[in-house]
Amino acid sequence: MSKLDKDQVIAAYTEAYTKANGKAPNIEAKGGWYSVDGAKNIRLAELNEQISTLDSTKVTPTEKALVESNKKAEKKKSAEKTPTTAKKKAASKTKSKAKKSDFSVKAFYADRIKTENSGVKLPR
Repeated sequence: MSKLDKDQVIAAYTEAYTKANGKAPNIEAKGGWYSVDGAKNIRLAELNEQISTLDSTKVTPTEKALVESNKKAEKKKSAEKTPTTAKKKAASKTKSKAKKSDFSVKAFYADRIKTENSGVKLPR
């Protein structure tokens, strides 16, 4: 097993990642583990192995444009859904505050015990 130079592997990985994705990765190192863009933590040897897969999986400009347009469409959909759900939540909170019922769990079970079992005393 050969020793890997951390700086060389990270530089090569950054270059390959930038070519494949069009942006530089955010690599966080902590205790011998590396996290790329907040993903799962991996070792330096696995980063070195991923360099070859990044070089082989180059994305064409048309595929990249399709992916970006899909991301934009998803953002618009999520932006449209957010205000309506917020309105519904606000409305449900006001309704629940307006309805003050006299329901009591203790009274419910007391009535249930009395109706199901005749001649039984309620528990303390």
